[in-house]
Amino acid sequence: MKAPLTFSLLLGLFLSSCTKSSRTESPDVIATTTMIADMVRVIAGEDVSVGALMRPGVDPHLYKASPADVSKLNQAKVIFYNGLLLEGKMEDLFKRLATDGKAVRAVSDTVPQEKRLAPEDSEGHPDPHIWGDARLWASTVDAVVAQLSATFPEHKEDFEGRGEGYKVDLETLHRWAVKRVAKIPEDRRKLVTSHDAFAYFGQAYGLEVVGVQGISTASDPSVADRTRMVDFIKANGITAIFVESSVNKTLIEQIAADADVSVGGELFSDAMGEPGDVRTVNGDSYDVSTYIGMLKHNVNAIVEALR
Repeated sequence: MKAPLTFSLLLGLFLSSCTKSSRTESPDVIATTTMIADMVRVIAGEDVSVGALMRPGVDPHLYKASPADVSKLNQAKVIFYNGLLLEGKMEDLFKRLATDGKAVRAVSDTVPQEKRLAPEDSEGHPDPHIWGDARLWASTVDAVVAQLSATFPEHKEDFEGRGEGYKVDLETLHRWAVKRVAKIPEDRRKLVTSHDAFAYFGQAYGLEVVGVQGISTASDPSVADRTRMVDFIKANGITAIFVESSVNKTLIEQIAADADVSVGGELFSDAMGEPGDVRTVNGDSYDVSTYIGMLKHNVNAIVEALR
């Protein structure tokens, strides 16, 4: 016969259950990418808890939601995603959740149509990598402020104030990036990367950008694509090309070897860096797990390698 549970044991089990429950409690707001999560945290402040679905170094083009992710999304009060097919088939999940009454918002909603780039090989779909241009990324702040204010109206004025402050910070960042890239001689302003994630960046800061793959990493480049890239590098006298933190580095390393050029460094394209990873260049320190730090790192890495 089993011994009855004592009161102290029952209390211990109850407290243990409560502790475990509090650890797994979902944030009020879930953002898909690290870039969106960082912006939402800045605007939300301490008023709302924010979590990111994807971790640093994760490729959103290939990401598949796990059962645990779906549970977090169901528990969250608000979901922010990029849109423009960055998250691939996950957008179908977001649309179903929105139909069920969940507050779901694509931050790209407030990007003007005329400023959305659509490469020839994108089958009419706009390029989703809008965060490459700090000024364009600032245009997504209004979508976050509006949705947070609608869901948590008691903090509306705080959200609006932080949103306007963040826009100022992004405008300052944009102007800094323009001046920094201007240090590269004009004939060297050619950026070769793993996939076409820097078109907005190149347009904003005066660089010709060429990616081995298209705007999505879901398709593999052919041998002909690789050969054309090697020929392009040699013909244009390019001295350095770049790997990306969220894309397999092997392809770029092979192309660099075939073209006899160096790998100029690692860029953050579809995801930011690890929290606490602080870099210092010319006396300026920044954490690459923030959007501002990520963009500063990319600009500095490109300038130092190409100029």
